[in-house]
Amino acid sequence: MFSDESRFSLQSDSRRTFIWRAPGTRYHQENTTERHRYGGAGWLVWGGIILGSRTDLHVQSVTMTGHIYRDVILEQHVRFFRSAMGAEFLFMDDNARPHLANIVDECLQSEDITRMYWPAYSPDLNPIEHVWDMLGRRIAARQPPPTCLPELRRALLDEWCNIPQDQIDNLILSMPRRCKACIASSGRHTPY
Repeated sequence: MFSDESRFSLQSDSRRTFIWRAPGTRYHQENTTERHRYGGAGWLVWGGIILGSRTDLHVQSVTMTGHIYRDVILEQHVRFFRSAMGAEFLFMDDNARPHLANIVDECLQSEDITRMYWPAYSPDLNPIEHVWDMLGRRIAARQPPPTCLPELRRALLDEWCNIPQDQIDNLILSMPRRCKACIASSGRHTPY
């Protein structure tokens, strides 16, 4: 299982805005947009993907802590998949601080969940990062777009379920090629 958290906001926190403007008009009022420094109100989401399935999307308004990660994510989501898959279950999370808490390690050991080794400062090859991108694009394409937190929450849950499983499976199946490309480039940029 590949898992991760991401944050989705009502305001775009992407700095990728492409515009055309005449030379010398950069700061004219019609060419400026007010932005909230931290992207405005939003939700922190957690999800996990495996071949042929995915977890429910967990949506929360607070920062992830070791206790929340253990009590909600591991106990309510990951443990379910571990028991369904058996001994070959391998769990991947990144090196985020809540994932490294002692209570998390103890929980993983007590549930006999094997964690994939993920070196610090390594290239992020987690395929769920691409799923977050898909989810963000689906939210951005909604008409009308979500305008309040309850609408954003519903949109996130709906669109998470509507991402085609074959697209998720293709991302997971691309891992051997992605890892080879990363090794060949000595950890630098790859075309994935």
